[in-house]
Amino acid sequence: MTVPTSPAAPAPGSATGSATGPVTDPLAALRDRAVWVFDLDNTLYPASCNLFAQVDRRINEFIATHFNIGMDEARVRQKRFFRDYGTTLRGLMTEHDVDPAAYMDYVHDIDVTGVQPSALLADALARLPGRKIIYTNGSVRHAENVAGRLGILDRFEAVFDIAAGGYVPKPDPRPYATLVERHGFDPADACMVEDIARNLAPAHALGMTTVWVRGEQEYEKAGVGAGVHIDHTVDDLPAWLAAVAGV
Repeated sequence: MTVPTSPAAPAPGSATGSATGPVTDPLAALRDRAVWVFDLDNTLYPASCNLFAQVDRRINEFIATHFNIGMDEARVRQKRFFRDYGTTLRGLMTEHDVDPAAYMDYVHDIDVTGVQPSALLADALARLPGRKIIYTNGSVRHAENVAGRLGILDRFEAVFDIAAGGYVPKPDPRPYATLVERHGFDPADACMVEDIARNLAPAHALGMTTVWVRGEQEYEKAGVGAGVHIDHTVDDLPAWLAAVAGV
């Protein structure tokens, strides 16, 4: 099994040490992490499922209805909110006092049957020691729908969503600190997995080991050049986690 990693990291399953020294598994330290924090969208399921296309359409429908404008103008506003505030919701709340619960219920009312259950991911998560938490800019409802479809919902002890973070989105450092405090763990003994590179910077600053699930969209790659806040880069998360867990 080939498991892509960052060029700076040894390939999973390879040995390290001299010819006469001890041979060690380079993933052993990761395997022993006390807490694993996973983003949801385009991380626990592949971007090819294209769920965001549905969410994006629902966001623009919400804006068009709320402001009584056409879809083209709604898209322009949505892009500005995302650019200026990090999420469309944050812009709507800040500038127009939109009810966040109503917004989240509307935009995540989508069909998740395009997401295929992953037996390998479920097995890897089951075998991987440590607590597991989903941290998403979406809602608990959305996370439960998607994780349930993947067949992995019971692998997680909690979902930390946008509401739990006070509707302050990643990569603002404040909700990361709230996550750590609320769930009572040492960041130095935790690992965070995420598809948007810049969202790993606050986790790295807290001391977490960071894993970037490589994305091709510009917003996913932004900040990769610096590289200092990314410890591991992977292309196939289920296979990589299986290697970490020793599946």
